[in-house]
Amino acid sequence: MIKNTQRRGSLGNNKRDVLKIQSWLTLFSKWNSGSGTATGIDGDFGPATERAVKNFQKHNGVPETGIVDQSLFGVLCANMKAAFEKSLSNNNLRNLVVEVAENHLKNHPLELSIKGESNSGPWVRSYMDGKDGAIWYWCMGFVQAVIDQAASTVGKDFRKLMPLTYSCDTVGTTGLEKRILIRYQKIRENTSVIKPGDIFLIQKSKMDWTHTGIIVSIDGDIIETIEGNTNFQGSRNGIAVMKRVRNLKKSKIDVFSIAPLV
Repeated sequence: MIKNTQRRGSLGNNKRDVLKIQSWLTLFSKWNSGSGTATGIDGDFGPATERAVKNFQKHNGVPETGIVDQSLFGVLCANMKAAFEKSLSNNNLRNLVVEVAENHLKNHPLELSIKGESNSGPWVRSYMDGKDGAIWYWCMGFVQAVIDQAASTVGKDFRKLMPLTYSCDTVGTTGLEKRILIRYQKIRENTSVIKPGDIFLIQKSKMDWTHTGIIVSIDGDIIETIEGNTNFQGSRNGIAVMKRVRNLKKSKIDVFSIAPLV
């Protein structure tokens, strides 16, 4: 939330809160391209930010004051609230993992570039325990947030499955130690060894993994995934949470099984 009401030129403005407002205004514009809410993210509540706020208010059918109070800020970040707080309908952990991942996806998690720093913005911070910036690749942060949310719903602690980490290598190594990492060679022989809700890890070498995400369905050699910090090309350092299709025979994809937690 924000500390207090923010408005153009006010001595009571808080730079950190203005940055949050500008970030959410710009994020809103990315899935509402005609809204006119994209603005600079510099912490200065000037005339451009005021106009962007008024455009947001107009788009949402509320009085165009150009002022952001707690109530309006709640509307600005409603997508994040929905992603993390929506009631879930499943009680099986695998189904819950898929449900949570799909719920995040439809709420448009996107990163921003702020002051030249990629991997920035409120969504990245939500997945990375408040951290953001170019060095904070967030694909594993997204995966662990999803697993944690799903497991907590049924009273389970995901840290019994893996340590809290942002590292694909740490999770891959943990999987090997617990004998729950399924290597790509075995998967190619028999895809029935993997299931929805499991975590894929793209292998660079036997002990080096570069990207991760949630498997949501399997059809022969094809998996559908939901993954963070990716793009249309499947990058490991993209800008969004996206649903993708991957071919198990064209990439070295190891899979970390969540079976011990189910």
